[in-house]
Amino acid sequence: MARLLAIDYGTKRTGIAVTDEFQIIASGLTTVNTKELLAFLKDYTTKEKVELFVIGEPKQMNNKVSESEADILPFIEKLKKAIPDIPIVRVDERFTSKMAFQTMIDSGLKKNQRKNKALVDEISATIILQSYMSSKH
Repeated sequence: MARLLAIDYGTKRTGIAVTDEFQIIASGLTTVNTKELLAFLKDYTTKEKVELFVIGEPKQMNNKVSESEADILPFIEKLKKAIPDIPIVRVDERFTSKMAFQTMIDSGLKKNQRKNKALVDEISATIILQSYMSSKH
């Protein structure tokens, strides 16, 4: 089997999470400067087998797509051209940032550690990946 890789896309930073090869456990991998995201993904997929990209789909409470979707769609087109062999699925990411922040509180991180936006992005990507994995079973 190969890994699943989740992307919590942001205009400045992007959180990345991956599964193990058996697709049992989702873990935060890193946060990447969005300008370097495509290069990072190309490099990562040459070193690790990735079966699927799971990309967060920001929606508003009324189920309409969020404004940030305008930034995500061009990235997805670039990703399809750069790495055409790996399919892409989208996952509703409506509450992931709030859930990530709550996860940080629940795990006992201090207030100054919770201000680390890169960590929030990485945890958000992990939640997106877990959400996708749960929907498959």
